[in-house]
Amino acid sequence: MSFDDKKLEELRARFGGKNEGRLWDKEFKAVSDKISPDFGSRPASFMGLPTMLDAPYKEIDWTEPNFEGVDIALIGVPMDLGVSNRSGARFGPRAVRSMERVGPYNHVLKNTPIHDSGVYDIGDVPFRSRLDLELSHEDIERTFNTLQEAGIIPVAVGGDHSITAPILRALAKEERVALIHFDAHCDTAGPLEGCRFYHGGPFRQAVLDGSLDPTKTIQIGIRGAAEYLWEFSYESGMTVIHAEDLNTMSLEKIVRRAKEVVGDTPTYITFDIDCLDPAFAPGTGTPEVGGLTTNQALTILRGLTDLNLIGGDVVEIAPDYDATTNTAHAGAQILFEILSLISLSQEQRSRA
Repeated sequence: MSFDDKKLEELRARFGGKNEGRLWDKEFKAVSDKISPDFGSRPASFMGLPTMLDAPYKEIDWTEPNFEGVDIALIGVPMDLGVSNRSGARFGPRAVRSMERVGPYNHVLKNTPIHDSGVYDIGDVPFRSRLDLELSHEDIERTFNTLQEAGIIPVAVGGDHSITAPILRALAKEERVALIHFDAHCDTAGPLEGCRFYHGGPFRQAVLDGSLDPTKTIQIGIRGAAEYLWEFSYESGMTVIHAEDLNTMSLEKIVRRAKEVVGDTPTYITFDIDCLDPAFAPGTGTPEVGGLTTNQALTILRGLTDLNLIGGDVVEIAPDYDATTNTAHAGAQILFEILSLISLSQEQRSRA
């Protein structure tokens, strides 16, 4: 296409003068009308109280919870008592809330989840103790039980990866769930120093609890020197895709394999930020070189459409090791992708 004075005049007529604030594309116009009907007046991202993905905040009295209007709950789980290496993931929810300009439009999935569903940031899990790991897991399970019984889909920010085991227990009351697990580590090890509830073993525990179907579990991005600890993954029937497999496997093939593994089973997505290479996410407790790029991770996530999604989480963001805030930014973007997938899944199933 060549550009000449005639084309310039056409552009001036279409986008200049009284049309400067007009959107002609129907899809873009619909998105703009949802986000900022008065074009050009979108609220400044750096003003007001920070919430996850700038979702509206709804304060919950957990003694008599009122979830009116809530379909999907963004919730912090600031607990890292299960960490075996560098602590600090308890500050993950706060770090994610401080991130600006993530969403509200998903240009790949073509949706605006905050505006399409009843999405609220409902604060953090109410913990009775900051020192007792098993008591904290009881509090997590009780809180997610409450959400599950109210018919609300949870999307959580941890916290260390041990938080996912009690979440799965709460969500698997009626049937075992399927899992799409992004991580550098399989997290299916046995007890460490007498503790089976730490962040290296939640999915072994979830299988043994009866919460998780290992034959409908896929683990993506696995690597590092702890491979010898992951025998349980293979023996129980989990599908393991190592980071090195991405050198020969296309991202599209990984997406297809994930969909084959979980099928139409109620599925939970969990994303440990150390799945990403430390070049993209240094702020985590157990970094492993050779991981996924942010683009690879987002591409796989965005392919996970048409699934029966019941929740998700992003964990192990430790901002004390995140001098550039890149880790929290990546975590917030991944949170947005999971939320977009869940919102889209709910919309598709309501039409079915």
